Amino acid sequence: MSLPTRQIGGHKAAINNPKVSEEAKEHSRKAIDELEADPETQETRAGYEEDKDEVRQNAGYKATLKNPNVSEEAKEHAKKILEERDAF
Repeated sequence: MSLPTRQIGGHKAAINNPKVSEEAKEHSRKAIDELEADPETQETRAGYEEDKDEVRQNAGYKATLKNPNVSEEAKEHAKKILEERDAF
């Protein structure tokens, strides 16, 4: 069986595909809800968080601050995280 996070990704793709029927999209929405509630999904995501390198995360937040296509809300969030990490 594939990782629940990969399954969620597939269902999200189906929801956003204009060639998929509304019935199938509704099925995907329900499947996402069920997968999100599954403890295995939470464990998988927790493992992803443990593997992240804080230096690379900080670089991403700094890039967010300079990106003109990013909302002010997202920039404020990135700034807050960087301040909390004393990464300026």
